[in-house]
Amino acid sequence: MPPQQLDQITQRIALYPDPLLAQVLTASTFWNEIPDAATWAQQHAFLKGDALAGAIAADNLPWDPSILALLPFPTVLDMMARDPQWTGALGNAVLNQRNDVMDAVQFNRHAARNYGYLAPTPYDNVVDNGGYVEIDPVNPAYLYVPVYNPAVVFYAPRPGFFIAGGIRFGPAIVIGPSFGVFGWGGAGFGWGAHAIFIDHRPWGRTFYNRGVYAHPYAHPYVHPNGGRVEMHGNGGGYHHGH
Repeated sequence: MPPQQLDQITQRIALYPDPLLAQVLTASTFWNEIPDAATWAQQHAFLKGDALAGAIAADNLPWDPSILALLPFPTVLDMMARDPQWTGALGNAVLNQRNDVMDAVQFNRHAARNYGYLAPTPYDNVVDNGGYVEIDPVNPAYLYVPVYNPAVVFYAPRPGFFIAGGIRFGPAIVIGPSFGVFGWGGAGFGWGAHAIFIDHRPWGRTFYNRGVYAHPYAHPYVHPNGGRVEMHGNGGGYHHGH
């Protein structure tokens, strides 16, 4: 995929904080699991923190840990599920040309910063680290999904445009210790080396090893014993839709 196309594909996620972006890029390579996960996340959007982690364990969900990591972010999974063509294209690009994908993210971040849209906030620090723009949560346990229009924030603002309103933020998503098994403890990037880190370990899934690759999580998620629970205490059952 040429650079201009990758620049465009990564625009809608380029300004996500680094830990969330790392999880989105890895999860996109399991695009076939996204629709079911998005449905589950919507059905459990009322659960937060440890209660949500408990429901994930109780349902013994079959998806990759990178997908499970995004279950606290129903809006992100919904965005990915609603545009499967985009998600599949992103996942293929991550598998086939990860370096180019990361370069495209940096290209977009530099543009948004140069035009004044991407700046430090109470939620995220924006740091220039050797020429690479990092977006680091002020508090690693609190992640905020930025909401912005890609057709605006990566281009020169028209005269009089209120730049400070270009990026808004969704509510805080609390990622506590119970989500460490999904790699949140050390999710991010080594930008100079084109490395994606999940759980402090480099993530190495490619097009060629995609069928067998298992990420070496420091404290891997272990599926609970027994079958998956289909009923919940809200009085209704649901089916996973396989």
